[in-house]
Amino acid sequence: MKVLAIVGSPHLQGNTSYLVDEALQQIKTQGIDTEKIILGEYAVNPCQGHEDCGTFTVCKIKDDAPGIIKKFNEADAVILASPVYFFDVTAQMKAFIDRNFFTFTHNGKKKAKYAGLIAIGGGGGADETIATLKAFIGLPEDKVFAVTGYHGEAKAKDKPALVKKAQDMGKKLAAKLKGK
Repeated sequence: MKVLAIVGSPHLQGNTSYLVDEALQQIKTQGIDTEKIILGEYAVNPCQGHEDCGTFTVCKIKDDAPGIIKKFNEADAVILASPVYFFDVTAQMKAFIDRNFFTFTHNGKKKAKYAGLIAIGGGGGADETIATLKAFIGLPEDKVFAVTGYHGEAKAKDKPALVKKAQDMGKKLAAKLKGK
C-alpha cells in the first residue's frame, strides 16, 4: 500500500508541508509506504488546452507532470495539500490539477480509494480551497478527510489543535487502507 502526498505550497518548509508531514508520520507508523512531492521542486507547466488532446499518445508539454501524475494515479490513497492563495489553491496545485486533463481524455483512472485534503491559511478561503480539491479528487464524501484551519501570524506547528487535525487525518487514512 502506498499513500502519495502532493503539496502545492511554494514554501518547501512551510506550514502546509509541516502538516502533511504530521499526517504522513501517522500513516508510516502503520507500516504503510508514503511519498511526498512538493510541486515547487518540479517543473509542472500549465495545461495548454489542446483541443485534440485526446488524439495524442503523450502529453505535448515536456516537464515533470507526467511522472507525478503516474504516481498519483497508482497510489492507494492520496493527500492533496495547498495553502490558501486568494480564496483557492495555489498556482502550483492548479497547474497539477489541470494537467490531469490528459489522463481524463485518455480514460485514465485513479487507483486511490481515499483522500486527505489540507487547506490552511492566514485568513479566509479554506473551505473554497477544499471544495476545489474535492471536485478534483472526485471521491464520495465518506472517503475524503479534510483538514482546514488558520494559523494567523503563528506557525502551524504552534497550533496544537491544527496539528492534531492533521495527525488524526493520517490515522483515519491508515485505518481505512488497512480495512479497520
